Parts: sequence; structure tokens; C-alpha cells
Amino acid sequence: MDVVFHLGDYLYEYAVNSSAGARAYPAGTLPDLFRRETVTLEDYRLRYALYKTDPDLRAAHAAHPFVVTWDDHETENNYAADTPENSVPPEEFLLRRAAAYRAYWENMPLRRPQLPDGPDLRLYRRLHWGRLAQFDVLDTRQYRTNQAYGDGWKYPGPESEDPSRTLTGDAQERWLIDGWHRSDAVWNVVPQQVTFSRRYDTTTPPSKVSMDAWDGYPASRERVLAGAQAAGVQNLMVLTGDVHVHYGFDIKRDFDDPDSRTVGTEIVTTSVTSGGNGSEKPANWETLMAANPHMRFYDGRRGYVTVSLGPDAARADFRTVSHVTTQGAPVTTAASFVTEAGNQGLTPA
Repeated sequence: MDVVFHLGDYLYEYAVNSSAGARAYPAGTLPDLFRRETVTLEDYRLRYALYKTDPDLRAAHAAHPFVVTWDDHETENNYAADTPENSVPPEEFLLRRAAAYRAYWENMPLRRPQLPDGPDLRLYRRLHWGRLAQFDVLDTRQYRTNQAYGDGWKYPGPESEDPSRTLTGDAQERWLIDGWHRSDAVWNVVPQQVTFSRRYDTTTPPSKVSMDAWDGYPASRERVLAGAQAAGVQNLMVLTGDVHVHYGFDIKRDFDDPDSRTVGTEIVTTSVTSGGNGSEKPANWETLMAANPHMRFYDGRRGYVTVSLGPDAARADFRTVSHVTTQGAPVTTAASFVTEAGNQGLTPA
């Protein structure tokens, strides 16, 4: 591995029980101070300290450089900018956000440009791997418009389709597109948090979509795709986390038209342990695969994805284990796909 991208939810803010879950706390019973949700700076610092008692996590950090970005749970589930999940005044929530951002900066491999200023931390940044790849690391949590229709899986409508809605904020959106105009990289890779491609949940219209993902912000997604087209981006790859499953998508220029041009690929990685063992074909596997013809792969087990970038092609290997609740599961490759430079779309390897 040259680099590991961690795409959010490094920890969870929820109260932790005395055994610390299926993998169990190695020293026995967990102290009571962890049995509350993280709110204060001390809470968040202790939670990072707890996670890093895990020898496997420490070994991963020791072996590989990490490039990190957060999603919601490093602060609070499904928060949007200064709007919390629950009915807490924004000024009170921003105190919590300041504590969460400070602890994140202290405990993650970040540099001085990411030093937080109270409840603000500029996490989006650009990295280069020679002329092979440009990595535009996004923050889709800190600047977003609040989720439409109260969040969750809802039917799209005028509120979610409002053209003023944004997932990135105006400044980050301009930064991303301007960076594409200046890029001379073969691959323009966007490590970010929530599912970019459309996901319908039924084969019979109308269909619900996730208001927390790019589906809840279609105007924002369209501006990004139009920006990539205007910049002449030939090889777009979006790397995504959040959903605790493996997905592989062809990114369509127009998701309403299955025959629309494929303008990129999206590789969605499952979680390492969160969600328990999972299954190869979750209950909605057939429905989602049928409802979304641009979805080329779906697997519900735990694991990670390795991506190899070359001058002529990129390869994604979806790695899974059969179980995480007990030791000893072998790592296997559930599927492999290749996308050719200049000819976007996932092809089974």
C-alpha cells in the first residue's frame, strides 16, 4: 500500500457499553465514563484514546500513511453545518463541534494548515501523486445545506431539488472545479464521504432516495459533473465511505438516462467492522441492482477496497471477510473491476 484513504466515521459518538461491543475491550470491563455520548473535548479525546487501544488499528497506522477526512460521527450523526441532529440551539451545537474538531485534529495525521479555529476547520485539500493522480479530498459535512424533508430515505421533491442546495458549500465547490481546470493528472480522484451516484430503492417509480447523500442534493451533484465536463476531466474516480457496504458504480452524466455517457467511476468501500458480519447479498440486493443499472457491484460484508492506478487503467479489488465478531476470518477478493483511462466504466477483471 502506498497510502490509505479513510473516508469518515473513524469513531462513533454513541455511548459504549461495558464490553465495548463484539470485539470486546482487551482489559475487561470498560469504565463507566465511556457509557455516555461524546459532547465535551474530554469526551472526544477519551473516545480516540479508547479506539487506539485496538492493536490492529495501531498496526494499520504504523504500517501505512493515512489520508483522512471526516463524515458525521466524528461529531454527531447526520449533522449539517451548524444544524445538529436533535433540537439543540446552533450556538450550543457549535461548542460541541469545536470540541469534536479539536480532538480530531489532535488525534489524526493532519498538519498545521488544518489547525481548527473554534468550530471551523478547513479539511478539504489537494494532494498530487506526480502526474498520475490528483486527489481532491472533500468535506461534505461542515458546509452543507440541512437535509431535506427531515433526513432519511424520502421521496425527492421541490425541497430536495432546490437549485440553491449544496453539499460542499460554494467555496469548496469552486475550489474543486478550479482545481480540475488546472489538473494535468491522468486520474482525478475525489476521496469523500457519502454516496455520489444515484440510488433508487425500488424498481417501481416513484422511488425514495437518501437525503443525506448526493441524491438529496441533486443540483450540487449536477454542478460538479458539469464542472468536470467543462474542465475536460477524462478519468474521474470518486472514492466513498459511509454506507457499510461495497458498491461499484458507473457515474452517468445523466442518471435519468441509462444510455447516458459514463463520465467516471465510483468505488464505495464497506466498513472494517461496523455493522457486524454482514452478508454477501443483503435483503435489498436484487432490488437495488435492478433499480440502478449503473450499479455494477454490491456486497454487504465487512472489508476494504484496494485501488491500483496506472497510466493506462485502474483496478479496484473489493476485499471482504466472512465475519468480524470472532477471530480468524480469511480475507478474500469478492470482485475485481478495471476502468480504462479514456474509457470510463467498470469492467469485471
